[in-house]
Amino acid sequence: MANNKLSKCPVCGGELIIKELSCNGCGTTIRGEFEEDKFSKLTAEEKDFIEVFVMKRGSIKEIEKELGISYPTVRNKLDSVIKSLGHEVGVKEARIDILNRLNEGEITPEEATELLNAYK
Repeated sequence: MANNKLSKCPVCGGELIIKELSCNGCGTTIRGEFEEDKFSKLTAEEKDFIEVFVMKRGSIKEIEKELGISYPTVRNKLDSVIKSLGHEVGVKEARIDILNRLNEGEITPEEATELLNAYK
């Protein structure tokens, strides 16, 4: 059984690169330097979150129910994934989303204030 892939050096914390790939079926080995895709850099927790996000079709209410977490926690997890994929979190978009949720009665004014303060 294979170990989970390491992404950081266990000694110094530096970035690891893939230099060899082997086939379990025929034993072929390929050597070189191979780049990873963005998603392979996500933590196991982030990958689990993405799976739930996709299965729930991005419905934050459904994600809240499935994971038993609050709206701010869902947003924080999503922001973490966005950053891990190498993108910036859009503060303007996040604030608009919060105001839309407030307008639709999904969150209270107090919750909206707390969330908006996190995006100052």
